Order: sequence, then structure tokens, then C-alpha cells
Amino acid sequence: MSSFTTILQKFGEKGDKTRWTYIEIPIAVTNELKPGQKTSFRVKGTLDNYPIKLVALLPMGRSISRITDGLNGGFMMPINSVMRRGMGKNEEGESIRVSLDVDNDPLPQSADFIACLDDDPDAKRHYDSLAKGHQNYFNNWIEEAKTPETKANRIAKALRGLSMGMGYSEMIRYFKKQS
Repeated sequence: MSSFTTILQKFGEKGDKTRWTYIEIPIAVTNELKPGQKTSFRVKGTLDNYPIKLVALLPMGRSISRITDGLNGGFMMPINSVMRRGMGKNEEGESIRVSLDVDNDPLPQSADFIACLDDDPDAKRHYDSLAKGHQNYFNNWIEEAKTPETKANRIAKALRGLSMGMGYSEMIRYFKKQS
């Protein structure tokens, strides 16, 4: 486990990252966690006393990180509103204590969706051919449903899209055109 103190930061106008709240993870910390890592990876731990898991660290490019601080090549962690509420901190510049470890726990999957995939060999075959990250798009979308009816509808759409050989984004576009 690696621990350090940092401050909450916000992007200004940065394209798709505009107004994101984030923290910088120094390269020394990421090298301790995953030596030589250059791509995104998951961590777990605490922000102050708020527990986190299944959180991705994203690589920072030259245009984002501050070269003068020696952080070029480091990582950032987006801090969403749930995390900020859990810490009781929301303002840019507030100091937080961070403890991180690599999160190698298996990603959760929608049990209902997996059970339905077992009944549709074509959809299952295509789903199994997808990279784990792409499988996660389907699982997350299904599990984010607020009602059982929405969840059932999303499972049906996912099965239909997969049986037609579509990935997640193709399926979403396909059904958006249908409505």
C-alpha cells in the first residue's frame, strides 16, 4: 500500500475532461504500485477515510501534467461526486490523504445478464470474443438500471445486439436509431 497527501484539482476547458475533479498520482507512487506502467490500471484503498475500489488511474500526458513538478508521465484519478461526498470535500485545493494498492479483484458481472447469455449461444459466443473491458461496458450499463423493468429491457437489447455481432457502442447506436 502506498500513501501520500495531495490536493483536489479541477480541469478548466479540457475537451471531454472539462470541469473534472481529479488528483494527481506522482510517478513515484505508480512506480511503487506497478513499476514501469504506462497505461491505465485499477486501484483500491482510501481517500481520507472513504474506501474506494474499482477505480482507474489514468495516464497523464504532457499537456495535462505540470512538468515543473516532475509529474510528467504520472497518473491522475478522477474524483466523482460520490467520492467527494464520502470524503466530505468538494473544493479545489482541499488536501486529502490517499492510500492506494493495485486492485486485481475480478470485475463484478451482472448475474442476470450472464444467466441470460447462457440461453443464447450466438450472443454468448460473441460476448466471449470481446475484450474484458468491452464486456464490462455491457455489464455496467445493465447494472446501472434503476428499475427491474429497465434492467430487463437492457438485457434484452444486449442479447439482441450481441447475437447480431455488435459491440456495446454499435448496439447503443442501433437501438437509438430504432426509437
